[in-house]
Amino acid sequence: MALDHAPRRRRRTARRLHAAPAAVATGILVTGLLATPARAEPGTSVGAATGTVARTAGDARFEPGPCPKTPEPIAALARARCGTLTVPENRAKPDGRKITLGVAIVPAAAAEPKPDPIVWLAGGPGDDAVGEAKMAVDGGLNRDRDVILMSQRGTYSADPALTCRDIDEFNARAVGLVQDAPSTERLHVDATRACRDRLAGRGADLGAYNDTESAADYADLRVALGIDRWNVFGISYGTHLALIYMRQHPQGVRSVGIDGILPPSKAGSALTWSSARQGFDGLFKACAEQPECARRYPDLPATFERLVRELEAHPVTTTVTVPGHPDPVKVVLDGGALVNWLTSATHVAEGVPRSLDELAHGNPRRVAEQWAGGKVSPQAFGRVAHGIAYGVFCSEWVPYESRTEALRGGREAFPSFPRSVLAQAPQLTFLRPDCAVWNVPAAPPSIRDVTRSDIPTLALSGGFDAQTGAANGPYVARTLSRATVVTVPYEPHVVFATSRCAQEITVSFFDDPSAPKTGCLTGLEPPRFEIGP
Repeated sequence: MALDHAPRRRRRTARRLHAAPAAVATGILVTGLLATPARAEPGTSVGAATGTVARTAGDARFEPGPCPKTPEPIAALARARCGTLTVPENRAKPDGRKITLGVAIVPAAAAEPKPDPIVWLAGGPGDDAVGEAKMAVDGGLNRDRDVILMSQRGTYSADPALTCRDIDEFNARAVGLVQDAPSTERLHVDATRACRDRLAGRGADLGAYNDTESAADYADLRVALGIDRWNVFGISYGTHLALIYMRQHPQGVRSVGIDGILPPSKAGSALTWSSARQGFDGLFKACAEQPECARRYPDLPATFERLVRELEAHPVTTTVTVPGHPDPVKVVLDGGALVNWLTSATHVAEGVPRSLDELAHGNPRRVAEQWAGGKVSPQAFGRVAHGIAYGVFCSEWVPYESRTEALRGGREAFPSFPRSVLAQAPQLTFLRPDCAVWNVPAAPPSIRDVTRSDIPTLALSGGFDAQTGAANGPYVARTLSRATVVTVPYEPHVVFATSRCAQEITVSFFDDPSAPKTGCLTGLEPPRFEIGP
């Protein structure tokens, strides 16, 4: 159910980008409390490198130590300074249970780094920021600033880690089930209930895994590390957390970059339908503007929508072989599965027209292989923290969006889709019944407030982003008085991961938040779509 687990294509150079200043906001919303001063250990040397000194900040404490665990070795962490941040699990119960969050500080490549580091907020919800160190370094984010990565509460290298193989294993089995069948829903909810019962049985206060607590963790980290000012960079769901963080804890924030934007004030099923429409339209339009693609695959939108209706009425069952999985995999493709496949397949856009054409002519292999590949891959098991994902979804999204509103959002985006498809928003299948069994309190209504700030902000989006649509950039910028909105055409969700030009813009923004350099963007070209026989 996390938002950004999709195949990553190889990075292409040079993309065309549109940049626009945001409207002037009416003011600054300052809701964070003044941070408690940090206390370093006696005997600490002045000017010690960040992350090498034990400090206490209120109820939080940083301790230097070994680097956090990662599923595979990450070369970017070889020189990192590491440790842990210990915080209350629930700040309403400061004398209650403590949790530990892994911290890794990747040093700047420059001999004399700038004094204001960049803290990285991961996607998901449920991804571990420490595991994304390679993406940050490959994008040059640590050119002349340290990059700080902390495992968000509940994620893989935190203690406790709220991962759930029950759900991962069900997701793998579900590729062989009709997606929106009542029997599939029962199994889905059973897996969610088993996850919840196991985590709660281990003592986790599941209602404490949310954005308000996570934002406070990052505020405590800055103080505990002795940092006066830092910069924030969030990707995908990390933009949702970043917007809440800069609203609740603006102290010490020099600038904010958000890439693949998810506004807390609109997050939910209707927004995912709108995002899917935007990303699909961007891809289909690019094909239509490329003569060879347009001739070979005319009217792709109509083909796609017809396939959704036909597959929903008559699902196709096939068997495929998936890399990394020794046994053949049964795959059922219905209308909902096709929508979810395309939402992720915008990451490998070059092959989408051909895949849809082959499916329309009775060959589902390409679509089925991609749909199953991400679900049964060894990388799909035991890494995503479903506990924090449901903590956010079920306290901050579902209580503030009715079934009617969710269905209306789907119908406005795709009026030709059957009601059974529209009932399950892409990426959020069975979210409402899942949240009924997750059973955590709703967050205060203020969690849905827009973020009003004069902190310089770079709002990045991709023209092919079907997970968090590009329209979210101008939307959040309406109340960010010093925002620059950037849409990189032909790129999918999280442009920093795929576009060298987006990386250059991001690094230049942190150098000078008032004037990011966009000279690399002239004359960029769309991808060359595959043309089948």
